[in-house]
Amino acid sequence: MTIDQRIIEKLPAEARVELNACLRNYTTFKLGGPCPAVVMCPDGDTLTQAAQLFSEHRLPYIVIGQGSNLLVSDEGLDCIVLRYCSEEQPRVQQEGSRIRVSGNTLLDDLARSAIEFGLGDISYCSGIPGTVGGAIAGNAGAFGQQIGDVVESVRLMNSDGAIEEVRAETLDFKYRSSVLKQSGAIVLDAVLKLKPADIPPMMKERERIMELRRTKHPDWKQNPCAGSVFRNVEPSSAADRRQAAGWFLEEAGAKEFRVGGACLFDKHANIIITEPDASATDVFHLTEKMIAAVQKKFGFKLVREIKVLGPFS
Repeated sequence: MTIDQRIIEKLPAEARVELNACLRNYTTFKLGGPCPAVVMCPDGDTLTQAAQLFSEHRLPYIVIGQGSNLLVSDEGLDCIVLRYCSEEQPRVQQEGSRIRVSGNTLLDDLARSAIEFGLGDISYCSGIPGTVGGAIAGNAGAFGQQIGDVVESVRLMNSDGAIEEVRAETLDFKYRSSVLKQSGAIVLDAVLKLKPADIPPMMKERERIMELRRTKHPDWKQNPCAGSVFRNVEPSSAADRRQAAGWFLEEAGAKEFRVGGACLFDKHANIIITEPDASATDVFHLTEKMIAAVQKKFGFKLVREIKVLGPFS
């Protein structure tokens, strides 16, 4: 796909454009082939104007955040990529017991800001990569808690750039899911309803969680990865608790699996890390091998938590 330069020139002045971009620079796996352009959108207005412009000219596009749960094909994508992620300027405002936060704010920045405001407790979001918008769409969480529990309303952009504000109850939050995963609407910003809490205990809990992540999870900047590859397994016992996908993978012997430059993190059987010579195809085939191993031993198929984009053989 080629883009008329005259269309690029109509983008908002705040947009920064990289033509013929390599998507490995925009995912935490550090994998992915080329695309016609990546348009960096620092705020919601820039994002919606860009989306409206490309829709008007019938140019296909997708929106990504930090790229922390994406596996992009080595062949790349034949569409424009709008990047809605602010890694340096979190946009978080306190409004009494509520927080208004932009969808492009990093989730960890939100967790830290809430503590500083004396509002909580969403310290469980500490250290989770990705943006607030992506977290809300996927109902991210940890330690039995999820962000959908504190969302009050969201302002959304649909595929043609139109905007609407909706209440949380319309989003049908479920485990690692919401209607946004199906609709593809993008969270421009959100209002979270929190409760006042003492700062020192929350800060202590944040430090505990960050240390726990350091000991059990890889640092994606040092060991490229995309966090948990598969969703945890729905309850199958009287305990009525989801069972860790990593347990089933370890029991199935997946921890020793390797395909090319992709292998399992030595401390977590549900996290794939990539070496410098890895390809997205390596990762994809490793996930297929993991699915097959669990299905053979336990009789069910794991469901990917990461999103696969582009063609894979």
